[in-house]
Amino acid sequence: MTAKLSEYNQKRNFERTFEPEGNAENSGEGLRFVVQHHMARRDHYDLRLEWEGVLLSWAVPKGPSCDTHNKRLAVQVENHPLEYRNFEGTIPKGEYGGGVIMLWDEGFWEPHGNVEEGLSEGALKFILKGRRLKGKWALVRLKAKDGERSTSWLLLKEKDEYVKSVDGISEFNTSIRTGRTMIEIEAGQDEKITRNPFSVADVQLAKLVNKSPEGDDWLYELKYDGFRIVAFVEGNNVRLITRNGNDYSKRFYEITSSLIDWAAGRAMVLDGEMAITDASGKTDFHALQNYMKNSKTQNLTYIVFDLLALDGRDFRGYQLIERKEMLETLMKDAPKNLYYSRYVRGNAKESFVVACETGMEGIIGKKADSIYSGTRNGDWIKLKCDKRQEFIIGGYSLTDKKISGVSSILLGVYEGGKLVYAGRAGTGISETDTKVLEEKFRNLKRIDSPFNIAPKTRSKEKITWLEPELVAEIKFAEWTKDNLLRQASFKGIRTDKDPKEIKREKVECETQHEPPVKEVEKTIGLNANSIIVEGIKISNPDKVIFDNPEITKEDVIRYYEKVSKRMLTYVSHRILSIVRCPKGISQTCFYKKHPGPNSKGIITIPTSNSSGEKEDYFYIDKASGIIYEVQMGTLEFHTWGSTVDELEKPDVMVFDLDPDEGMDLSQVRQGVLDIKDILSQLSLISYLKTSGGKGYHVVVPFKPVVTWDVFHDFARRVAEVMEQKWPERYTSNVRKAKRTNKIFIDWIRNGRGATSIAPYSLRARKGARVSMPIAWDELDTVAPDGINMSDALLRIAGDDPWKGFFQNNQMLK
Repeated sequence: MTAKLSEYNQKRNFERTFEPEGNAENSGEGLRFVVQHHMARRDHYDLRLEWEGVLLSWAVPKGPSCDTHNKRLAVQVENHPLEYRNFEGTIPKGEYGGGVIMLWDEGFWEPHGNVEEGLSEGALKFILKGRRLKGKWALVRLKAKDGERSTSWLLLKEKDEYVKSVDGISEFNTSIRTGRTMIEIEAGQDEKITRNPFSVADVQLAKLVNKSPEGDDWLYELKYDGFRIVAFVEGNNVRLITRNGNDYSKRFYEITSSLIDWAAGRAMVLDGEMAITDASGKTDFHALQNYMKNSKTQNLTYIVFDLLALDGRDFRGYQLIERKEMLETLMKDAPKNLYYSRYVRGNAKESFVVACETGMEGIIGKKADSIYSGTRNGDWIKLKCDKRQEFIIGGYSLTDKKISGVSSILLGVYEGGKLVYAGRAGTGISETDTKVLEEKFRNLKRIDSPFNIAPKTRSKEKITWLEPELVAEIKFAEWTKDNLLRQASFKGIRTDKDPKEIKREKVECETQHEPPVKEVEKTIGLNANSIIVEGIKISNPDKVIFDNPEITKEDVIRYYEKVSKRMLTYVSHRILSIVRCPKGISQTCFYKKHPGPNSKGIITIPTSNSSGEKEDYFYIDKASGIIYEVQMGTLEFHTWGSTVDELEKPDVMVFDLDPDEGMDLSQVRQGVLDIKDILSQLSLISYLKTSGGKGYHVVVPFKPVVTWDVFHDFARRVAEVMEQKWPERYTSNVRKAKRTNKIFIDWIRNGRGATSIAPYSLRARKGARVSMPIAWDELDTVAPDGINMSDALLRIAGDDPWKGFFQNNQMLK
């Protein structure tokens, strides 16, 4: 319990209230604020401002007013934990603050002046960037009659463009986060916010060509010079995701705000380019760089060129022309800083000439009937007016003519996993750019060259080597015969690109064709009804394994091929039991835990069974083993809790929360939080994944030091603690008769020979659901069966929520 939150914690009984228990922390994403409508003994609003790891809090009886003539009393109360900004629900009667709480507004705030001095002197001025409250505000402390510091303040709206002639609060009676009224919150009704069908998406990429195809089968758009951004809009939340997975919603707050206002509660996923435009509509990357530094430019525009989802429906499988038509209709009433990217059908040559003559970067061609696959498969192409691309900065030079600064930057690209030197850029670096680069270089300096072959140092210059973490946009005349840049000019730093993805862009001529299919098959020794993946011949790739949607054997193979790298972390060198469905899930499936006489790609290990008799079990140690099993009809992979190297000392404990039929999902999610809390009290780090079925799995990594009996007994006692603490919610008894309206905390799978579904494994059930690792903050948004095969493939392109899993293994004594 921290001193800042001691009063808050002392006033609450956390055995009865679902309010978060207080710990001081920082959000790490700017200063947050929240206004909560609190219908307790007296109806009021609570204003909470994030500062120094807590929420400074004031109770405002009549609520804030956007009318400058209204001075609202605001009584300062105890600090609240930062997590309180996410609390919406009912505090039980009889508890402190008992009543209903709604998230009425939220956003960021910016103080004007020194906050500590303002709090001390009783005059705090600030700007609110919320959905309902915006602009300049002030808190002024009233003088106390007895000479002590008063807790009574006045909340005032200051004059700006957001002033209203009314208070501005009575028009809003629903939650900014869930769309519910106070009555609906009290009744425990589900949120009314529509969710997007996916939360991550690989962007469609264009191949560089020097000749464009003609005909009406292609649509052509201008190529914009900015940051590629996929916008996920849900209710009051927007995420602006860059190519490398960063969220720029705070950096581009104007666009974030416009998207929320314009969407008006509709869920959508948009693909576009964030750019600065001039009066003629031309995009300027350097101007965008300046905006990123000071946010003062007023011409920030989100140019939207694709619609990936709307109102909970996934449109990536629709034809491009259909998506463009829906997007154009959708954006007819969009604000000026949200711009629809128009296209022309055919006329590639004319479009390219116009783009170059008007100073644009080039054009993008797109097949009219193409789906959005999230790959660089040739459905989109690009023609550039100038040669330019991204490069890694591996060092910088300083000539003897300068005391400090940057004379040129040394550039490279990745080839075969190695950073290859590509030349220098010495022009285009302004004084402002130099200051920015020097600041960025300060913590990246290293002794040796990051390039596989270091470039030679020129006379009278000093080279400083850098860690290859910065990406620069470079314009150049051409590549020399030595594969070096000629006349390279610096255009800016790219913070939206992953350095590891930077490779030399090679032009693909559209007149080239791939060899005939028969010739390819003849070359690699296949017939028309087989493929080879990871060295394994795949028969009958077109066989339908899942219906509705239709998923073929090849689709399943390709899925496991793509997830194998992550999946092997959790299945390699572990005894397996598998579920095979050789004729698809509509036919008979069977469980298998012993190797067959002709098994390939697997390793057999003789092991004692529960009766003490030796039997052959099996495990895999590389991706080909996974692919072999899938070739044989395997859909599900289940693993032991120990590796074959330490077979009698388990290292992975799994708790499966198995709810009674018909149980509300909110109860299951609460169960997950409860077991996480129990484990945290035991100083154990736990991880979360979907089961692909009814419940969630909470997983704990351990060091392999104790026996199976000790391990099994510990898991049982954790489940029994849950049962004893909340007997009306949970049971540790496996019998179904004991599960009525309860969740069975399945601890039994932590015994020797028991297995649990492996992370990233498909389930042999309708919809090709996946047992998927997810982050703890996704618990409220991802259902236990909420991730299918397509969703999983999109997710693995992002951050790994279980990164460092086995580095966090713990001792169990």
